[in-house]
Amino acid sequence: MLKYIKVPMQSTLAILLFSLLSLLLGRDEAEIVFAGDAMMHQGQIDAARRSNGTYDFSEYFSVIAPYVISADYAVVNLETPIAGAPYSGYPCFNAPATYLDALSAAGFDLFLTANNHTLDRGDRGLCATIDSLDARQLDHLGTYKSPTERANSLPKIKVINNIRVGFLNYTYGTNGISPRGNVVVDYINRDVMKRDVAALRKAGAEIIFACVHWGIEYQLLQHQSQTSLAEYLHSLGVECVIGGHPHVVQPIHLKDNRLTVYSLGNFISNMKTTDTRGGAMLRVTISRQADGSISVDDASYRLVYTVPAGNGRNFRLVWPDAANDTRAAAFARSARALFGKHNTNVAEDKPLLLQLINK
Repeated sequence: MLKYIKVPMQSTLAILLFSLLSLLLGRDEAEIVFAGDAMMHQGQIDAARRSNGTYDFSEYFSVIAPYVISADYAVVNLETPIAGAPYSGYPCFNAPATYLDALSAAGFDLFLTANNHTLDRGDRGLCATIDSLDARQLDHLGTYKSPTERANSLPKIKVINNIRVGFLNYTYGTNGISPRGNVVVDYINRDVMKRDVAALRKAGAEIIFACVHWGIEYQLLQHQSQTSLAEYLHSLGVECVIGGHPHVVQPIHLKDNRLTVYSLGNFISNMKTTDTRGGAMLRVTISRQADGSISVDDASYRLVYTVPAGNGRNFRLVWPDAANDTRAAAFARSARALFGKHNTNVAEDKPLLLQLINK
């Protein structure tokens, strides 16, 4: 039986006008790519150092850059301070500023800075990282030099293909290091999150992505605390929750216009176990519907694998199926098995060349 719904005349006219404009101007649609943890271990620093004392990361992302650049906007978790020499890897990270240049050249637009290593070089390192990002006019989110700077920086809304997209970034902690001065780290706090979501909506955000650093390292399935927090964020109206920190991939779910990514794993690192050698990038397609609302139309993942330095070459990211490497194959098998068993409505997006080869 057909159901007739009475719609106010103003709403009817608005919908008709929007539909006409959509036909004339094209549908508002955007693709946003998310990458996992961009690490900087000592082996990476050593391999990137050149004889003149500079650090070259130009080879890192050449293979995957076209995928990132093809998106309308791209987001990466910067899991290291950029605090100036001396540089160091685990446990207290600090990368050269040319790392930002390589990530930016690869197509990344927004750098997430709220993670457990953000205070590895203390307040000074946090401020220096922000200065380096600002000097390159790169968007960043999650840490601030002062409460005033946070107030001036938030709510964070980017207009992407006429869609007002809101972003949030939080971390579970900072490895026991606390801010000593006036700097601000956005820690996971449900009251703060509730206020931030409300502020985004008031400022006109049509869809919200909350990027959260959480979970248990090296666990392939999400912890109950992750599930609980994701449900809470969704209850506040957050459409998309994107997770990182475990250094391995964890399940991804898309249902009822709600996207939950428990972990994208490592983006690039010098970790060595099968499941930590790679990670996933996520492509999310959002669009405006006939009623003016924004929906999550699709989400797909693409696996990436870190080839360590050797034979005169630097660390670099590759598509694991093209790596001709037994370790890459083992990583891909493990990740696909996990996603195949636990994902909901999120499938793999393979490179076109590999699709043709597999046919």
